[in-house]
Order: sequence, then C-alpha cells, then structure tokens
Amino acid sequence: MRRREFIALIGGAAAWPHGVRAQQPMPVIGFMSARSPEDSVAVLAAFRRGLGEGSLIEGKNVEIQFRWARGDFNRLPALAAELVNQRVAVLVSVGGEPSALAAKAATSTIPIVFASTDPVKAGLVASLNRPGGNATGVHILTTEVEAKRLSLLRDLVPGAAMFGGLVNPTYPAAVRQAQELAEAARKVGQSLVFANASTDAELDAAFATLTRQRVVAMLVTGDPFLDTRRDRIVAFAAQQKLPAIYQFREYAVAGGLMSYGPSFPEAYHQVGIYAARILSGAKPADLPVMQSDKFEFVINLKVAKTLGVTFSGNLLSLADEVIE
Repeated sequence: MRRREFIALIGGAAAWPHGVRAQQPMPVIGFMSARSPEDSVAVLAAFRRGLGEGSLIEGKNVEIQFRWARGDFNRLPALAAELVNQRVAVLVSVGGEPSALAAKAATSTIPIVFASTDPVKAGLVASLNRPGGNATGVHILTTEVEAKRLSLLRDLVPGAAMFGGLVNPTYPAAVRQAQELAEAARKVGQSLVFANASTDAELDAAFATLTRQRVVAMLVTGDPFLDTRRDRIVAFAAQQKLPAIYQFREYAVAGGLMSYGPSFPEAYHQVGIYAARILSGAKPADLPVMQSDKFEFVINLKVAKTLGVTFSGNLLSLADEVIE
C-alpha cells in the first residue's frame, strides 16, 4: 500500500463513529445451578430483575451462559470447569451448597456470587461481614427451618400416628436436616420415619417405604434434587392422599398442599444485584454476604379440599398466600 493511501485510510478511521471504534464484546455471566430450568422460572425472573437494577439487560449489554445439573451434584464440577474455561466475567452458583463448592473449587480468581446454606461453615467465605477471597452472595436459610415445617404439619394434622420425612442423603446438609427433624419430633412425641432418595430409582423406593410404613403426612426436606423431582413428589402425595409440606412456593403452585421456607425469588434478586455490582467494578471481598430473611407460608386450598383436610383459622391467618 502506498504511503498516501495508508494515511488516507488512517484518517478515515479517525472519522468513524466513536461507538463503532470502541465497541467491546458484552461481558458474560456464567450461571450454574444444581436445579433445572423448569423449576427455576420464577427465580430466574427475579435474578434478571436484580441485574436490571444495575442497568444490565440480557442480550443487550450482558450475556448469560446457563448450566443446569438437574439435581445431579456429580455434574457440578464439570459444569463449573466449562464456565471457567470460557473465562466468564462472573460465575453465579445457585441451587445450594454443592453448586457453590464446585464453583469455589474451579476458580480462585473469577468473582463468584452464590446462593447457599451456611457459607461460613461450608468454607465459602471467611465471615459473613468480611467474605475475603473471590466469593460472596446470599445465605439462604433452608435447612434451618425443618423443625418449623414439622410444627406446621402437626398443626394441620394433630394426633397423626406416623409422619414421613423425605431426605436426599447426598445433600451436604442432610445429616443436619435429619437430626433437626428427629429432635423436633422427639420433643413433641411425634413418630417419624425417614425415606432416602438421591436418584430416580431411589425415589421410587422411598415412595414404597413411605407407603409400607403407612405414613399419614409427609415432610419433604429442602434439597435441589428433590426440587427437580417436584412434580413426581406432588403426584405421589396426591395419589396417597398425604398432607405434605415442602420448602418453597413452587410446590404449592404445582399442586402441593403447602410450603414454608425462604423467599427464593428474593434471594436470587439479591444475587442479580451483586452480579451487576461486580461487573461495575465491585470486589466480592468487599460485599458482605446477605442473609435471606423473608419467609413465605403458602397454602393451596384447592388441594386441601381434594385431600379432605381443613386448615384452622389460625393457620390461614399465618399464610402469606392462599391459593384457592
């Protein structure tokens, strides 16, 4: 190329619109969940709303790469590695402790925003106020309220002979969940039998165990695997005419009798806010872990009528939402 032509080319480039010259690729958020997209519709909307409060809109100025374990915790390390290899700007890990631990093991440099139970005990952060390292997020109180769920179930069916507890033994909090439930049941003299399930085959066996033990009410512990099998569990309760309580609202919406637990949309909303703040320059070590302190008690009266159970005025007055 002649010198005169080269100078003309450079001069023309200087006249290009600033937006064309300075255009940068959109930052990418890696979103990894132990759950499935089918049971995450409401929480994803809340997550995107949190991003929006930081002026981030998916497809416009931020990209989101999704990875779903669908309740199979063994898949999480590989999913985390995939996102790390893509050099995402922020790694969001939700769906409980296993997802957060997989993200933490995969990278010590990429910022992580998690939604998890007891992040200090899990070793995700040094403390709630001063996380340190590359991770922060939301502490969701799921396993800590199993005894409260048992109490609500007893208020609905007082004097019931045998309760059944459905537990995933591979979930890190499973031992704590079972201990809390067993102790709560012992204190009030409630007979309780546990059925374990961490695979589809084991879930079928757990259903058979609960049927054989002739349980008259069921408590489903908080767990991502069980959440991904929500429809099967709700269908079993309906078939067996079992009053049951679950951990979050989506169960009641899907035909479960009642749910009590933290507001998952509220927690995911905060995760979205933190992801946006980090993309704007904040460091995880400087963002204290938030605690999800909003709880929801949801009752489905249509299901109650089908099961032939009646909620007292007191229980109805405690409900945050009644589905009729």
